[in-house]
Amino acid sequence: MRRGLDWLPYGAGVLVCVVTIQLGLWQTRRAEEKIALGEQLRVSAQAAPGDAAALSAGVEWTRVRLRGQWVADKGIVVDNRVYQGRVGYHVYMPLALATGETVLIKRGWLPAGPDRSVLPVLPTSTAEVDIEGRLRRPEARPYTLAAQAGEGRLWQYLDIAAYRAWSGLPVVDVVVEQSSASDDGMVRDWPPPDLGVDRHRGYAVQWFGLAALAAGLCGWFGWKRWQKR
Repeated sequence: MRRGLDWLPYGAGVLVCVVTIQLGLWQTRRAEEKIALGEQLRVSAQAAPGDAAALSAGVEWTRVRLRGQWVADKGIVVDNRVYQGRVGYHVYMPLALATGETVLIKRGWLPAGPDRSVLPVLPTSTAEVDIEGRLRRPEARPYTLAAQAGEGRLWQYLDIAAYRAWSGLPVVDVVVEQSSASDDGMVRDWPPPDLGVDRHRGYAVQWFGLAALAAGLCGWFGWKRWQKR
């Protein structure tokens, strides 16, 4: 029993070493994924915009140019979206395409008024419009105290399935984040994604450092024990 307990610290040290190496490799893979995403963004920014066919592929960050008509009565606003320190809304509105598809367009940001019970009026053209933007996938359900994604025109976060049920529109699974200019007073200043490559590399170095420390301690204590014997 005593002999087994003597070897327990070495077993724990090896376990720590293996786990921290795996964590370091995971952070390295995450950094490589972010580098690949950065390259994808660069290529996408330089490529010519695609058409409605790109909606079916659903590759995020793909640039598209679409033509259609707004379905104004099914527009919604997502609450508590901050721009330059001001609270406001992100405006989403479905665009009916000539192909028969309907896609939600993230049109832009509008500030909240002094009376939060009064929702902003959404300036909308009744004519056909040309929209250019990039494909995005709605974020997974964020942390929220709301019992549901939205009610009426006011939503706390975008849930495509819930929006389909509310609107009765068969919108596609992706959203187009509008980048083209439009005379509607909305702000379209979409920040680029925070890739955080250096952060992942820093975490990897820390995990590898802990693995090296665990291995060094195991070796040092093993050496001291061997000397005593």
